[in-house]
Amino acid sequence: MKKNLFILLTLVLALTLAGANGKGDAAAPAADMEKTVTLVYAEVNPMDSIVGQTGAKFKEEVERLSGGTVKLDIQANGVLGAEQDVLDAMLGGGGTIDMSRISAFALTSYGGEKSKLLSIPYTFTGRDHFWKFAASDLAPEFLMEPHENGTGIRGLFYGEEGFRHFFATKPLNSIKDMAGMKIRVSNDPVARGMVQGLGADPTVVNYNELYSALQTGVVDAAEQPIANYKSKAFNEVAPYMILDGHTLGAIQVIITDEAWDKLSAKQQNALVEAGKIASKFNRELSEGAEQEVLKQLAAEGAVVVEVADKGPWQKACEAVIKESSAKNAALYKQILDMQ
Repeated sequence: MKKNLFILLTLVLALTLAGANGKGDAAAPAADMEKTVTLVYAEVNPMDSIVGQTGAKFKEEVERLSGGTVKLDIQANGVLGAEQDVLDAMLGGGGTIDMSRISAFALTSYGGEKSKLLSIPYTFTGRDHFWKFAASDLAPEFLMEPHENGTGIRGLFYGEEGFRHFFATKPLNSIKDMAGMKIRVSNDPVARGMVQGLGADPTVVNYNELYSALQTGVVDAAEQPIANYKSKAFNEVAPYMILDGHTLGAIQVIITDEAWDKLSAKQQNALVEAGKIASKFNRELSEGAEQEVLKQLAAEGAVVVEVADKGPWQKACEAVIKESSAKNAALYKQILDMQ
């Protein structure tokens, strides 16, 4: 009898302690809950631009697919600096910027030999050509290049913002008009080589200072996708644009390895899947937006000239095309063969 009473008292005590500690079976899943992470995402352009809207879609999908455990804090309009400033901050570590949307060839200046191939003038014959590359087995290899090089970042997905064209403060009707112009470029050897091949003078100017540089005559011209030209109001100070389409404005969204590594496998997968959705959204948005922007530019007085034959432009850039593709000639040919 005493033995049975002892067993009964032991069971009562155990149940009482479990209730007091709040550690019954119902509470067990709490230990497996995902930690909520907020990632700072830098964007140079406004949120109503193609890339801004792509970032907003990516944010929406990341937060949905992660169940709200990963949140994106998008800092747009270049408040965190121009692309080069953002890349310097991300590569330098410290965690002030976790993610960014960059021009795909921005990594050229940081040892990105594969990324350089995407910036070679007259590589992509059209949007479909680019998207064949973005969907190919080569794309992940390009996205992971900076990680493999030990620079501390990796790409998540590709997008585009239309072909890039030259625009100027003075009439720009043919390749002959390029001669002697001071044309703004980023700190990129391929862009410099292209401008020199066209007989112009490449001039490095920070993107955030480009409007005033055009206004004050520091440079005569620059180049951007049509949507950026409009969203940054460059047509106010440089109303002449020629549609030479020298490079496609390929973009990619990148994340630091430091930020990536603090995510769980489930959260990482949410970013990858959100990237696929955002990439598709970007393609549909970009194709439709460009024609609408051209109509707006015409209504605002911009002078837009079509280029019937790009042959002379491509021939003028032969030297930089050959030089820039030399180290990865076979890989470059694979891209060209996708057209």
